[in-house]
Amino acid sequence: MSELVPIDRPLLAALAVTAGERPRRRANHNFHVDLDDACQRLLVAIEPDSYVRPHLHRDPAKAETLVVLAGGLGVLVFDADGRVQRALELRAGGDTPGVDIPAGVLHAVVALAPGSVFFEAKAGPYRPVEADEFGAWAPPEGSPQADAYRAWMRGHFA
Repeated sequence: MSELVPIDRPLLAALAVTAGERPRRRANHNFHVDLDDACQRLLVAIEPDSYVRPHLHRDPAKAETLVVLAGGLGVLVFDADGRVQRALELRAGGDTPGVDIPAGVLHAVVALAPGSVFFEAKAGPYRPVEADEFGAWAPPEGSPQADAYRAWMRGHFA
C-alpha cells in the first residue's frame, strides 16, 4: 500500500527554502513517480526574481491547472505578438487561488511574494517546452534582457 503524502506547511516551507537556494529561484516536488506518468502532479516553489519565459503547450492534451498554496502568483496571457491580453492575480486563500490554462494559450507566471508555492497538474508524459512554443518576442532565460522583462511582467500586478 502506498503512503499518503501530506501537503502541509513544513513541506511548503522546505520547498520555498530550496527554491531560494537555487540559481533559477524555483524548485519542484513531484508527486508523480515517473516523467512518463499519464498525470504530472507537482508543487512548484518560485521566488519573485525567477523568470518564466512566456510559452504555450501545442499538444491539445497539455492544459495545465495551477492552484496557489502559499504566497501569490501573477498569470499573464499574451497574444501572438506579445501583447498582454489578461493579467490574473492568484493568492493563497484569496478569492482566486487558481486557474486552468487551456493548451495553446501563450502564458507566463511571476511570483508576487517570497515563498510562493503552487500546485500544478497536467497530462503526461512530461515534455520540455519546444523552442517554437516560446514567445519569440520574449527574451530567453539567462539573457541580459530577462531581468528587465520579468520586472515588466511583475509590473502588471499591484
